Amino acid sequence: MDGVRHYLLAVQFFTRIPVTGRLAAWVGYSPAMLRASAAHFPGVGWLVALVACTVAAISGTLLHGRPGSALVTAVLCTIATVLLTGGFHEDGLADVADGLGGSVARERALEIMKDSRVGAYGAMALVLALTAKVALLALLDATSGTALLAALVGGHVWSRFCPLVLVRLLPHVGDTATSKSKPLADQISRRALSVASIWCFMPLALVASAQAASFLIAGVLASLVALAWMGRMFQRRLQGFTGDCLGATQQVCEIAFYLGAALALP
Repeated sequence: MDGVRHYLLAVQFFTRIPVTGRLAAWVGYSPAMLRASAAHFPGVGWLVALVACTVAAISGTLLHGRPGSALVTAVLCTIATVLLTGGFHEDGLADVADGLGGSVARERALEIMKDSRVGAYGAMALVLALTAKVALLALLDATSGTALLAALVGGHVWSRFCPLVLVRLLPHVGDTATSKSKPLADQISRRALSVASIWCFMPLALVASAQAASFLIAGVLASLVALAWMGRMFQRRLQGFTGDCLGATQQVCEIAFYLGAALALP
């Protein structure tokens, strides 16, 4: 039952889904439990993908054949996922863009990233990221509704596995006294990484069965390229990662998956 408690803790921490009352009391909380819940991050992606696909299916049915329906569906899917997660990862992307957008020293970059205010670089990053996401989802939907659903499933699940690779490979450099990622400061174990990969297996298998194998391969490869780029930047500029870096990585890898999948379309 520990695995169920760790999963529910991940849902509680990374979504707005209420885990309250007796259920919250049963789940419990400790830094060690939150650290263990990292293995279930891709499982949270299952829920996010389910909500996004449900919204896409309803929108596609109601707006079928109307001009601009693909764009409207893409916007509604994006709104739904932001509401579900509370913009948790988007906030990390904005903070990282503000901290690393200018040519500032490592210490100053980390200080900027802790500031809750959004600066020019953060605002630009959010606008460009959301625009890219909506445009790519609309392109996928314009090709076929199945392509959109497959991309949503693969993108939301796989992009939540990618940050765990950074946790495994890089040291935590945030302020451990206040950092949201303090429980993740220790490197994730191989066993936890294996559990996370198991969470990815079924959704990615569904993507491969719904679309050509090149669709999945291109999406995963694009995400891995984005992951390598983000990891190299964090290592060079920060000598490690912070909680905001993990959120930013999830966003960039999600967009990269959509891009790769779109490029693989016939």
